[in-house]
This record gives sequence, C-alpha cells and structure tokens, in this order.
Amino acid sequence: MKNPRIERIEGQVMPVNSYVVEGDEGLVVVDGMLTVSDARAVRKYLDGRGKPILGAIVTHAHPDHYAGLAEMLRGLEVPIVSTAGVRRAIERDDGVKNQIVGPMMGAEWPAARVFPTRDIATGGTLGLGNIRLTVRDLGPAESPADSLWTLDERTVFVGDLVYGGMHAYLADGYLDEWLACLDRLDRELDRDATLYVGHGAPAGKSLIGEQRRYVTAFRESVDKHLRREAGERRAAVVADMRRVLPTDALLFLMELSVDPVAAKLEGRGTGHPAV
Repeated sequence: MKNPRIERIEGQVMPVNSYVVEGDEGLVVVDGMLTVSDARAVRKYLDGRGKPILGAIVTHAHPDHYAGLAEMLRGLEVPIVSTAGVRRAIERDDGVKNQIVGPMMGAEWPAARVFPTRDIATGGTLGLGNIRLTVRDLGPAESPADSLWTLDERTVFVGDLVYGGMHAYLADGYLDEWLACLDRLDRELDRDATLYVGHGAPAGKSLIGEQRRYVTAFRESVDKHLRREAGERRAAVVADMRRVLPTDALLFLMELSVDPVAAKLEGRGTGHPAV
C-alpha cells in the first residue's frame, strides 16, 4: 500500500466521524467517538483489518471526539496524541462534560474515559508505522483548543473547524477566533484539499466559506434577538438558522449554543460548556 487509505466511520448514536488511516504497517484512528456503541463499531472495523492499531489522534477538546477512546482502544497500550492545548482543555473540562453529557447519553456515555497521553508541538510530524501526520495548533476556535492534521497538503483532518452540511456547536463562544481561523484556512490550504470533517461527509474547500457564513449568521441572529426572553430568543434563532441551513442534523447543538453566546454578547459570560 503506497499511500495510506482513509476510511470514514460515522457514528449511529450521534453523527460524528472517526477516520481510520491505514498504512502498510498498521492503523491510526483520528478522533474517538462519543458513545459506547459507536466506539465498539470502530473497534470492530479495526480488528477486521488484521493490522496492528498503532495509535489515535484527538483533533480538539470536545467529548464526541475523545470520550469513546477507552472503549475503542480497550486492552491496547498505544499512544493517544494531541497538542498540549487540546490535552489540557480535555483534562480541565471533562468533569463538567461528565455531569452534562452523562445524563443526556445514559448507558451510551462511557463511564471510563482516557485522555491524550502524548503531546506534539505545532509543526511537528507524528510517525506511526509508515503513516506521517503533521499538526498545526490553532488555539481556540470551534472549541477551547483546536488543531489541524495533514497527511499531505491535500488531505486535511479539520475536526470541527468545518462541518459538512450539519448545524454546529458554538457554545464555547470563540466566534471571532473561529472566523479568523476560517479565513486563515481559506488562504493557506491547497485549493484542491479535501477536508475530513468531524461531522458530515469530507469535501473540498467550499465548506470553509459555508462555515463562515453559518457562524456569522448565528452571531447576527443571536444579537438581533438579544433582548427577547430566553425561550423566545432560542426559538427565533433556531428559526433563523433553519433558513440558513434547512436540516435538523445536529440542530440541538446549535440550540444549546444560543444562551451561552447571548450571555457573552451581553457581557455576562465567556461561553459555556453546554455539552
């Protein structure tokens, strides 16, 4: 196998992606699912390939990208790699996520969760078998700590910096930083790059512009309805965003984001770990 092969596995409990990068010498997982069932489905696929599992990468600090790793990698001693910023944010926030997401997911929420075990600095290249992935630390954007991983200049794992035709989670409140990051990606990524997104199907750079329009529209909608009662405001923003993106896919994440972003715009908060 001259070039690594990439398999997208989409969760069935929640539509979030894990990617399996397959090289001659083994397999690397990019992002680790949210739930027990979906993590087990990835592990079943991994075991079926008949190659060693070499390690896992976590792109950013949200639980739907790391919570399933303990189940997925059960019985293995392999590195879980991220930037130091991603690791620190996960370690800091996991207790809060456990209190919020655990009751939402019930038995599907992994009771045992593992965090990244190896840091890599921005610009560094991770070598696992014949697979080489280079990381760029992007700081806060969609989450409190985001990163970009490239297999080559046209194969880019973007985490949730860009979504593929689904509503987004914006509750962390780093909207200015996110928009600046999207502008940077639009300038710097190869025009023929494929973006391997955390939610939805991989696609080209046009997704960046779509995500920029979505984030901008959300902020404008929350600001427009800022003086309304909270319940009315949520309903009005949801209606606006359904017109921007006419799908219910991950709509609940966007709705959960309205109150934290409203609080930030009013100067009462800095975003909130709603999920």
